[in-house]
Amino acid sequence: MNEQMIQILSNPVFLFVFLIWSLFWKAYALWQAASKRQLIWFVLILIMNSLGLLEIAYVFYLNKWDLDKGKILKTLENRRKNK
Repeated sequence: MNEQMIQILSNPVFLFVFLIWSLFWKAYALWQAASKRQLIWFVLILIMNSLGLLEIAYVFYLNKWDLDKGKILKTLENRRKNK
């Protein structure tokens, strides 16, 4: 990397903007996954740090795929009711 690129990437303003960008998309994607009760997507988005790329893909495309058809949440709810 050249010096100019290092200076840009280490600039506190750039880091702050990057942090806000990532937090916005992560929060938005997590909100959508939770409201659609898609536990698998919620967990994947929560633990993966992808510079906002996974979150943006989920918001605009991947949220249509309910990977487990809500089975995990139903199982967890049934176990909680039976205890």
